[in-house]
Amino acid sequence: MEYTTLGHTDIKVSKLCVGAMSFGKAGTMHDWTLDPAQSKQVIGDALALGLNFFDTANTYSAGTSEEYLGAALKELTTRDKVVIASKVYFNPGRLSKEAINREIDGTLKRLGTDYLDLYIIHRFDYDTPIEETMAALDGLVKAGKVRALGASAMYAYQFCNMQLAARDNGWTPFSTMENHYNLLYREDEREMIPLCKQMGVSLMPYSPLAAGRLARPSWSTDTLRSRTDRVASGKYDHTKQYDLEITKRVHELAEKHDATMAQISIAWEWAKGVAAPIIGATKSKYLDDAADAFKVKLTSEDIAYLEEPYVPHKVMGAIDHNPAQGVTLLDADAPKPTK
Repeated sequence: MEYTTLGHTDIKVSKLCVGAMSFGKAGTMHDWTLDPAQSKQVIGDALALGLNFFDTANTYSAGTSEEYLGAALKELTTRDKVVIASKVYFNPGRLSKEAINREIDGTLKRLGTDYLDLYIIHRFDYDTPIEETMAALDGLVKAGKVRALGASAMYAYQFCNMQLAARDNGWTPFSTMENHYNLLYREDEREMIPLCKQMGVSLMPYSPLAAGRLARPSWSTDTLRSRTDRVASGKYDHTKQYDLEITKRVHELAEKHDATMAQISIAWEWAKGVAAPIIGATKSKYLDDAADAFKVKLTSEDIAYLEEPYVPHKVMGAIDHNPAQGVTLLDADAPKPTK
């Protein structure tokens, strides 16, 4: 395993992050999530591989993701050996001071810890003044409840404004950006990623394998997740006709490098300066596969070949308004009409 440091912090993380959206009570958010015993097995195998970085959220599977993750880590390791990130936004009050102070306590209780290593705002809040949000987050750092701050998918100007508010008021800035970024979705290369590099902010993208579409030759499979994951369908299926050429090239390079498609896709992320892509695994073998990506060294010609077919995509991640309360599955396909 290889490690890196997040932003300008002293927080050392594995260069792969375990996505805990895979853990939680099935049916409360997704139908394919793992129960406590299954979650513990995958988390234990991740730790055995040297992965120490785990990413969850207050609303993943109605809070049970945090519960399963916290319980497993408490049994399997010591708190100082792992880096835990969670999120706030898809909750009453969004990113208001009151909501942030309430939600952090709920997150810490569910995780069974008295501090978070990284607290991430899940989206940009159009209803709360930036200064109110940044002051509240800074208060958590000063209180010792949070070590560092991060943000997730938003527009670059919004992220810049929040960073400037922190700088101008002496508050804690963001150290990480959890954005939507993979070979099938590269819109953040226009502004967000250059901004993060300029500010020394570490990238920890979600969906690095495009919900499996960059990990297999076929676009979909007959698994429970493929059949029921409307979010993944909403993010990727509309551009399938263009993106199939990219997955074809990933497959070609996998054969050339004697690697898997997932390893090629992850190696590409590291080659682009990503600190720790988030791997959401429902089986330990997927983490084993990802960990072997360190063996893959892509050439500049390989990277150009992978990137050449890309066409501009509709923005998927950043939002232009707050969704209705209770909505957590953004980008989901609308239900198919019945005949």
